[in-house]
Formats: sequence, C-alpha cells, structure tokens
Amino acid sequence: MITNTTRNFLTTIITSFFWLFFRKKYRKYSIGLLIVLLIGFLLPQPMSIPVEGATTADWSPDSFWAYPWGTSITHKGIDIFKERGTPVTAATYGIVVYTHEGGKGGKSVMVLGPKWRFHYYAHLDRVDVFPLKPLAMGSQIGTVGDTGNAKGKPPHLHYAITTPFPYIHLRDTEAVHGWKKMFYLNPDRWFRP
Repeated sequence: MITNTTRNFLTTIITSFFWLFFRKKYRKYSIGLLIVLLIGFLLPQPMSIPVEGATTADWSPDSFWAYPWGTSITHKGIDIFKERGTPVTAATYGIVVYTHEGGKGGKSVMVLGPKWRFHYYAHLDRVDVFPLKPLAMGSQIGTVGDTGNAKGKPPHLHYAITTPFPYIHLRDTEAVHGWKKMFYLNPDRWFRP
C-alpha cells in the first residue's frame, strides 16, 4: 500500500465490512457501511488553492511525480511557494484526521475529504487545527513554513492528495514507482482552468 493513513483506512473498512457481514446479527449494518462508502464517493469535491494569495505561478506543474526526489525517490505532490507565515487553508471541506510534528513533512496535517481522499499539508510553520475538527473549504489549517526535510529551503507548502481506493487508469508503466500513481492524485489538475 502507499501511506500508513490510506493503508489503515482501507484495512479498517475491509475488516469492518467482513466483521459485520459474517455475523448474522449485524449483517444488515454491512449494507449501511457500503451505502456510507457510496455516499462518500458521490460527494462533490470543490477545490481551491490551499495557500492564501497563491496562483498557479507559485509552483511548477512538472513537480508532481518528479524524479529523482531525495529519499522519497519521486515527488508525490506539489510545492506551493509563498512567504513564511502565509495562511494555509483547506483545499476542500473535510475532517482533520491527524496533525503531526516530525519526520520528512515536519509540522503536517492530514484531512479526509470528499470521495474518501486524503489531503496532506506539510512543512507548516504553525498548525491551527486539531484531530477530528471539521473544516470548510478555505478554513485556516496553519501557515507556510520550512519544517521537516524542507529546512533551509524556501518556505513552501507541500500539498498531496492520496486515495485508499486505487485508480487503475492512473498506473504508469514508464515512470519510476509508476504503480503508486494509482494512489496519488495530481493536485495541479484541479487548480488550472
């Protein structure tokens, strides 16, 4: 699988479904779980650039899946460059899954949004949300920074979208780690006309 978050989410869903389905007393709830999953896929996903005042000129459209990219091998998101302290906002509505400090992403936030997609905001200077907080599109999440493996580089937001449900048509047999592209969506496509 791809990220711990997407792996844990998918494992929970599959385990819950089978646990409910194979217990006659609870079997009817397995249908409810499938309906909830379907509704999640049907929710619209409005999107906005997650850095206040940023435009498409503030990142390279070729940065998604750029290779080579340090210890990550490939770059699985886009880096939106702005001054330190610029507000980082929710690209779409959702609920905060976790906040974290440490590792490659430094101060980071993971948000579960529509269509069961996870929105990852990394290298933040400050985090303004907490786990299980519901977010509207445009709600402030934190501020642009250079934490984690971005230390010493120009301040930016690393923004990535992952999915626990593979999009088979996105598999790339030519790219390095191309099979992983099924689980990572290019944010750039939502921000260009």
